[in-house]
Amino acid sequence: MESLLLGSIPSRFSSSSLTSVLVGGSCWRSDNFKLGHSSSTGAVEFSWGNLNLSCVARFHQHCMKETILMKSKEKFLVHAASREPLESEPGAFNPKGSVFHSLHAFYRFSRPHTVIGTALSIFSVSLLAVEKFTDFSPVFFTGLLEALTAALMMNIYIVGLNQLTDIEIDKVNKPYLPLASGEYSMGTGVVIIISFAIMSFWLGWIVRSWPLLWALFISFVLGTAYSMNLPLLRWKRFAVVAAMCILAVRAVIVQLAFFLHMQSHVYGRPATFSKPLIFATAFMSFFSVVIALFKDIPDMEGDKIFGIQTFTVSLGQKRVFWTCIALLEVAYGVAVLVGLTSSYNWSKWITVLGHVLLGSTLWNHAKSVDLKKKAAITSCYMFIWKLFYAEYLLVPFVR
Repeated sequence: MESLLLGSIPSRFSSSSLTSVLVGGSCWRSDNFKLGHSSSTGAVEFSWGNLNLSCVARFHQHCMKETILMKSKEKFLVHAASREPLESEPGAFNPKGSVFHSLHAFYRFSRPHTVIGTALSIFSVSLLAVEKFTDFSPVFFTGLLEALTAALMMNIYIVGLNQLTDIEIDKVNKPYLPLASGEYSMGTGVVIIISFAIMSFWLGWIVRSWPLLWALFISFVLGTAYSMNLPLLRWKRFAVVAAMCILAVRAVIVQLAFFLHMQSHVYGRPATFSKPLIFATAFMSFFSVVIALFKDIPDMEGDKIFGIQTFTVSLGQKRVFWTCIALLEVAYGVAVLVGLTSSYNWSKWITVLGHVLLGSTLWNHAKSVDLKKKAAITSCYMFIWKLFYAEYLLVPFVR
């Protein structure tokens, strides 16, 4: 019995903690009890007279609790270490109350990968309206700045509203976000999104650009309907409707409205739909569907708990993952064919080689993703956004 009891004691427990459990629990009847510690082996050594057997059970229970606690801490540390840098844990290197902490919390609240995507897409589409070098005038940069500022403020409203209505879900899927972690109160979140929505519409109104105003209004309506938990709304619950919302904003509104803002409002030219604009709209339709599908793959656990019927919940992670990869590879193949039809050699080479490189990089990356690990899937989702950014760097070269 002595060997059994000694074997069940983890070496990390000190003799003092053992004494507190055994003696403090008043389970020893004998005064002959002696407790010592071997410095050579790290084992706990003791002898006793009459042992109350209930003590063994109590001590074993204490050991089990300590072991579970240690494993929980280790699991948390591994989970935290595996986070994507863009979605880091709140409070890391940010003392609470500091200016840097406040800025970092807002940085996470704004969902920076969407901000970068919006900024790059508007800049790229605006370049499609440039016909000659002299078009790069102060008027161009003023119009671009107006569009960027208004659109980014609306972007923060949309992602902020989504977080406000998904706090409980985000506690499971994205506990590092300010509202889910408790860094932001509900009131703070409401003030932020209302302020940014008002500023966005105010800027669009004083600019007097109808394409810009329509882009802001449609984005506001679809973003609200996507997230707001009201009758007939919260369209994110329905996989097809949710995907159509993202496609409408990312693939159609961004391409057409911001191109017309530059073409008609800034340059005062008649509205035309050029080959590069049609290509950008078609290609980003594929990309927007992929983003709409892929974003739910790492969030399957929380979506399933709260009854959000995404394609991932219905079909499974593996099937949706490879469907997304296939859609993107088809899009890259079509882009290569479009590049081959260009009458400009420089456009042909850049378009063909650029999309071949992106398509092969995606395929190699996808084969290495471990779909059993959420951190690997999240990392791949961020990689998809990087491909999204890269595509907008290629769009202006399509002629």
